[in-house]
This record gives sequence, C-alpha cells and structure tokens, in this order.
Amino acid sequence: MAAFFAPERLETDAFTLRCYLPGDGAALADATTSSYDHLRPWMGWASADQTVTQSEELVRRFRADYLVNADFVLGIWAPDGSALWGGTGFHRHGGVERGVAEIGMWIRADRAGRGLGTAALRAVLGWGFDAWPWERLAWHCDERNTASRRTAEAAGMRHEGALRGDVPEVGEGRRTTLVYGLTRADV
Repeated sequence: MAAFFAPERLETDAFTLRCYLPGDGAALADATTSSYDHLRPWMGWASADQTVTQSEELVRRFRADYLVNADFVLGIWAPDGSALWGGTGFHRHGGVERGVAEIGMWIRADRAGRGLGTAALRAVLGWGFDAWPWERLAWHCDERNTASRRTAEAAGMRHEGALRGDVPEVGEGRRTTLVYGLTRADV
C-alpha cells in the first residue's frame, strides 16, 4: 500500500467532523463532563471530573496517533466550530493496510436524541468508503444501548451477530456486544 495520509476534516451543512487539534482540550472537557451521566452507562472512559489539562493531554495524544496512522479519533463539531457536540472515529483493527476499522461514537447529552448520531454515522460511513482505504467498517454496542442500536440500523449497517460475555460492563459483569458491519461492496 502506498503511503496514506488521513483526511483531517469533513464539512457538512449540519456539522463538521475533524481530528482534534492542540487547544481543543477545554471543549472536550466541557462536552464529556457535562454529559457524564448520559455517557457513564456505555463509555467506561467517561469521567465526571476530567480537567481541561487532562483533556488537553488526550487531544494531543489523539492528534499524534492521527498523524502516524495509529488511530483516527474525530470530534463532531458545530458547523462554525464553536462547540464540540460529540466524538467519533475510525479505530483500526490490524493496520490501515488491512482495510478494517471499527467506528466509535458518543454524543453529548444536550445534543442527543435529535438525529445527530445517525447523520454523523452516515457521513462517517460515506467518507470512510470514499476518502479512506476502508473495505469494512464495524460498529459495536452494548445490546442494552437502544440508541446506539437504532443509530447503526438507521444508517444502514447490517446486524451481523452478538458476542455474549464479550467485555466487562461499566460496573460489574460482562456485556453482550452487538456487531454491525458494512463493506465497500455493500454501498
């Protein structure tokens, strides 16, 4: 495979997807801490007290990983860039040259339930097969996360199965993970 330089931004009328940049820590801290109760059941990384400094360290790590094709974490921003509405990205499974990634996503609490997740997922899928080398994109979610299930289904992803006892839940026990997928041949 020839050298791959990941595209850094996709602008739509409704939102902008872009990689994080130094200086985005305050926006990430605000979005995640204000949405802690909303995110906590599904996102083990959510913290009620993540500081701006901790968030700035994260966005700089996200940026470094992006530049070396290690992981592709994106923010979902208001069209004018004034607010972070959520996060998404392509998380590699075996390298860019393998052509497979899992899409992750979270939406801040005050933007949830309005179709933003579905619109962002549709944009990510289209972009992933148009401007990226992905041959297969996957979506994994806890079977109890009905919003995530609906998002994958509304965006046209195919339910492929369930992984029982897959990963530890946030809290105690293990969860069943639903797997959705889409291949380049499907679109």
